[in-house]
Amino acid sequence: MAKQDYYEILGISKSASQAEIKKAYRKMAIKYHPDKNPDDKDAEEKFKLAAEAYEVLSDENKKARYDQYGHAAFEGGHGGFGGGGMNMDDIFSQFGDIFGGAFGGGFGGFGGGGHRRQARVKGSNLRIRVKLTLEEIAKGVEKKVKVRRKVQAEGVTYKTCSTCNGSGQQMRVTNTILGRMQTATTCSTCHGAGEMLDRKPSGADAQGMVIKEETVSINIPEGVTEGVQLKVGGKGNEAPGKNSIPGDLLVLIEEVPHETLKREGSNIHYDLYINFSEAVLGTSKEIETVTGKVKIKIDAGTQSGKILRLKGKGLPSIERYGHGDFLIHINVWTPQELSKEQRSFFEEMQEDENFSPNPQKSDKSFFEKVKDMFS
Repeated sequence: MAKQDYYEILGISKSASQAEIKKAYRKMAIKYHPDKNPDDKDAEEKFKLAAEAYEVLSDENKKARYDQYGHAAFEGGHGGFGGGGMNMDDIFSQFGDIFGGAFGGGFGGFGGGGHRRQARVKGSNLRIRVKLTLEEIAKGVEKKVKVRRKVQAEGVTYKTCSTCNGSGQQMRVTNTILGRMQTATTCSTCHGAGEMLDRKPSGADAQGMVIKEETVSINIPEGVTEGVQLKVGGKGNEAPGKNSIPGDLLVLIEEVPHETLKREGSNIHYDLYINFSEAVLGTSKEIETVTGKVKIKIDAGTQSGKILRLKGKGLPSIERYGHGDFLIHINVWTPQELSKEQRSFFEEMQEDENFSPNPQKSDKSFFEKVKDMFS
C-alpha cells in the first residue's frame, strides 16, 4: 500500500513556509491527541502520521530530499522518524514543546491532569558510507555492514534518580515582578532520563555502556543517487536507562564510477568506437548495459556522433516513475597508421565524389539529436 503524501497529511501545499508547516502540525496533533481521543486507534494513527510528516518537512535538508525523491529518500530500514513506525515516546520527547501548556502540565501527558510524561532518552545516531556500483543501483541491493555501536552492558541495572524522583525534571521557583514563577528544567543528574546507574558490570563505562560490533542489513532501493541518505531505525547507539531508546543508523550513498558508463540522472551514456569499415558497411555489436547484454545494429553509412537510444534501458527512477534510457554515442575511429596499399587506396578515394562530405544527406545536426533525445 502506497504511503500517503506528507503534504496531504498536514493539508498544506509544497510551497508552505516553516511557520505554516508548524501551524498545520499543531492543529492536527491537537485534534488527534491521545488525551482528547482515549482508546481511539484511528486517531492515534493519524496523530503518528502527522508527527512523521512534520519530522521530515520541518527539517530543510530532509524536506529537500523528500521533495526530490519522495518516501524512497528514507527507505533502507524499518521504524524511526522519516521512515514510518512512529513511536509515541519519540513524538513526545522530540515535539513536546510545540504545544506549550495545551495539555495540562505539558504536552506528552496521557490523561491530562497536569502530569508530565517522563521523556525517554534517545541514543546518538551513527553515520556510515556505503559504496554502490551502477549495477547495484539499477536493481537495488541488500548490503550487510559491520557497525560498532554503544549498547547497555550485560548485567547493568539502573535505579530511580534521587534528584528528580524519576520525573526527569527539576522544578525551580523564582521571584519576578509578576510574582513567584515555577519553571521545569531537565534534571542535572540524570539528564532527563529519570534514572541513574545502580550496578556497573566490569568493562562498562561510567554510564554502564560497552562497544559492540554488530552486522546490520540495509535494504537499498533501486535508483538511488550519490549523496542520498537512508536510515535504519534503532541501529544507532543505545542510551543508558531502562526506558531509553536507541538512535538510528544513517547511511550515506556513495556511487562508484563505472569504467565505461557515465550516469546522468536516470540516463546512461556509453561511447562506442567502431572502425571506418564498420561505419561504411554497417555492422552489429553486443553492448553491456546495467541490466545485461543487448545486441544493436549499426546501419551502413553511419556517421561519427550519431546517438542510438535504447529506451527504458537506463536506471530506474527512485520515485518509481519508469526507467531512463541507454544512450550510445557512435565514434568512428580514424586509423592513424596506414600501409602503403591502404594509403594508395585512400589517396585515390580523395577524388571520389562518394567520399566527399554531404551534410544534407548525413545525419541530423547536434541540436536536432539533442531535441530527439528528449522528445
